[in-house]
Amino acid sequence: MPNLQRLALEVGSWKLTGTINRVPYTLHLEARTTEVAADLERAMNAPGADLAPAALAIARVEYPSLEAQQYVDRLDEMGLRATARIGGARQATSDTIRAFNEFLYDEEGFGGNREQYDDPRNSFLNEVLDRRTGIPITLAVVYLEVAQRAGLCITGINFPGHFLLRAPGGMSGDDLIIDPFHGGALLSEVDCRQLLRHHVGDEAAFDRSLLSPATRHDIVVRMLVNLKRLYVRMRSFPQARFVSTLLLTADPAAVHELRDRGLLAYHLEDFSAALRDLEEYLRLSHADRPAGEPDFDLSEDGDGESDDGSSEESNDATGVLDHVKALRRRVAGFN
Repeated sequence: MPNLQRLALEVGSWKLTGTINRVPYTLHLEARTTEVAADLERAMNAPGADLAPAALAIARVEYPSLEAQQYVDRLDEMGLRATARIGGARQATSDTIRAFNEFLYDEEGFGGNREQYDDPRNSFLNEVLDRRTGIPITLAVVYLEVAQRAGLCITGINFPGHFLLRAPGGMSGDDLIIDPFHGGALLSEVDCRQLLRHHVGDEAAFDRSLLSPATRHDIVVRMLVNLKRLYVRMRSFPQARFVSTLLLTADPAAVHELRDRGLLAYHLEDFSAALRDLEEYLRLSHADRPAGEPDFDLSEDGDGESDDGSSEESNDATGVLDHVKALRRRVAGFN
């Protein structure tokens, strides 16, 4: 099914769960979107690999009055206690990781939220720190931030379907693969293969490149993609469009986000914004076409085919083109 149609079907089928107290977004949403996007951009461009500022900026989608510093202070304090708990160790051996896990999961009480996995609070760092539960990637952010403060070198792994962590083995041996959702369990390669099959399917081919370290950019983008999908499923379209803007801030080259944001604007009946995003999506998605290859006919009477009558374009782009033509007629009627 083309991406455009799939998104439309998803948008039409998701239901509002009402699991969190919402802030009304109708009055100042556009201004707040711009402000949060600027905060996120600063956090991602800051030196180092700190994740908390970016994760707390994302949380302001739901919590616009969030006092981020109190949560940074909490991570600092946990880092100090974790340092004492692991005896000031700097090498992430299996014994050190087990001691760190005892601190984070047994003493601090963090754990994966198996019963309410799709609760949106699991996606916000402030809520994860307050409630001590979350999904793999937000628990990974807590793990990484506390471990970094305790002097341990841990990195993320953008594993398909289930975010993981890696502790470099150094001179002591192989790297350690850590599951932040299941109490910091140490996984073998066989475990990782089984995890891949569970989330992707039996046909999934395992490759060790799937265990490569994730950058801060990778982690932030994955958090945002998870959150956008959840909001669309809940039919929370204003928030979903908000997150699409943050995704474009984090990754301006993500042309498909212009398409998705345009479709969300369409569902919100913001037709001018929808037209602007979808036209830009078509322009950018065809900017790298070979020289001499004809573009879409964007005139009102164009049929989307090339001059020789062929239809080589994807169904997705053709669907967007149809939306653009309809939106142009609708917007023209407002003038």
